[in-house]
Amino acid sequence: MKWILVFATLIAFEVCAKEAQPFAHDAVLEKHVLDLAQDLRCLVCQNESLADSHANLAIDLRAEMRDKIKAGMSDEEIVNFMVQRYGEFVRFKPALRVSTIALWFGPFILLVVGLVFLFVHLRQRAKKVVGVPLAENDTRRLAELLGADNERR
Repeated sequence: MKWILVFATLIAFEVCAKEAQPFAHDAVLEKHVLDLAQDLRCLVCQNESLADSHANLAIDLRAEMRDKIKAGMSDEEIVNFMVQRYGEFVRFKPALRVSTIALWFGPFILLVVGLVFLFVHLRQRAKKVVGVPLAENDTRRLAELLGADNERR
């Protein structure tokens, strides 16, 4: 009896399930909004784009973008409005400015500095390694061990 109830519940969910409808009735407008929202960061999620986020703020911002597109604003004007309202952080790819130079070139500079440090460190370490001659009995013991190892192969 319990299994019939579970099965009936699952069937009811399947019957009630619908495919999500786009927010806008115009598919071209919705695609335009999602393409534009793909380059903007969700301020709540911070690692998701506005197009991918399900946060209430992201939904509201997409609706606002929809209204601005309907009003005839260009993509650049909409992005500038978002940047003016929420700051440069809203862009996934911030503009190259004096304030964002470290953001754009910092990783490359750190990589080069790290590689230079590694190269210098390995060069100095190679100079410090000095071969110490083995004593005669150590040399014999090494030869025995290496000979025994070769015999096993």
